[in-house]
Amino acid sequence: MKICRIILSFLAAALALNLCACGAAEEDISMRDIKLKEQNFKSLGRVYYGDDGIYCALSGTGVEFSFHGTECSVSVSGDDSAGGANFDNNARIAVYLNGERVVDDMIDQPTETYEVLKSDVETDAVVRIVKLSESANSTFKISKITVNGTAPEPTENKDRLIEFVGDSITCGYGVDDLDYNHHFSTRTEDNTKTYAYKTAEKLDADYSMVSFSGYGIISGYSDGNSKVTSQLVPTYYDKYGYCWSKNGSFVPSEIEWKFKRQPDVVVINLGTNDDSYCKNIPERCEEYRSEYVSFIKKIRDKNPDATIVCTLGIMGANLYPYVENAVADYTAETGDSNVYAMQFDNQDQADGIAADWHPSEATHEKASAKLSDFIKQIKNW
Repeated sequence: MKICRIILSFLAAALALNLCACGAAEEDISMRDIKLKEQNFKSLGRVYYGDDGIYCALSGTGVEFSFHGTECSVSVSGDDSAGGANFDNNARIAVYLNGERVVDDMIDQPTETYEVLKSDVETDAVVRIVKLSESANSTFKISKITVNGTAPEPTENKDRLIEFVGDSITCGYGVDDLDYNHHFSTRTEDNTKTYAYKTAEKLDADYSMVSFSGYGIISGYSDGNSKVTSQLVPTYYDKYGYCWSKNGSFVPSEIEWKFKRQPDVVVINLGTNDDSYCKNIPERCEEYRSEYVSFIKKIRDKNPDATIVCTLGIMGANLYPYVENAVADYTAETGDSNVYAMQFDNQDQADGIAADWHPSEATHEKASAKLSDFIKQIKNW
């Protein structure tokens, strides 16, 4: 009898504990605003956490979180370009629910609110908010996220991180517009269709992008006579980006990036715009090589343990020999052999040509296959 009483007491205690646990779980399902603080999110790229929200400037920036519940909405605020007449400069945003894109929009109003999830049944949800367009034209602020569910948590970082440093190719310029006669628009940019994003996916890595259309190492896109020194990626490499439009107190080109999470690999894809200025003129090409070496040194200073991969060729490889020379010169000078050169294949018109002769998604897919295979070999991944 004594044993039976002990068993009954144990069962009663277990039942009471279970009821308490169920009650606590039920109480945890509630409508709540997520505090827009770094500890509550997984950051995608260089995300700035301000006092009044989360700012996204560079291509691919955003946040990701998980929760269990029935509802989720996201509010974003555009910068000064939102609501203006030039819709080709508005920021493009995507929101994913459990891997499916449920929002794809141009932020053309000062404030936009998106219903991401509304269900009668509780579900496990992973929400990802991504900026599809580049920083120079526009930024946006995540100003409010509301869920009806459990307290949201950041999703886990992947074991690997790759940083991509580039120009319009890395931004996804025109990838949604397969007419090479058409010109720039943020509405046809989609960073998730680029070789960079696809390479990170193939290697099961997190990513960060630092890229600007028209930018180079010694010159931005040029008529061949004038050097465009206002559009140089090295100038903004240690910042949150650059933007023509204002977004309150957020000025990405004036805020230092802290380099807290170190990338395993840094991929540089710069030279297409420099080539418009260099024009096979030896002294200009040599300047490109010399400044490329300086840029490798800057990247190494900020990322002491990263493997650096220097690439070129999707839209032409005239300067690729100088990329190889820059890598060789850097290694000879510093003794650092953890730097490599890799030439992309030139785009094939049979794969489609996007706006202003930029690569199609099919070309990006091929480029990502080549780059990911190269990284696998040198990193033994």
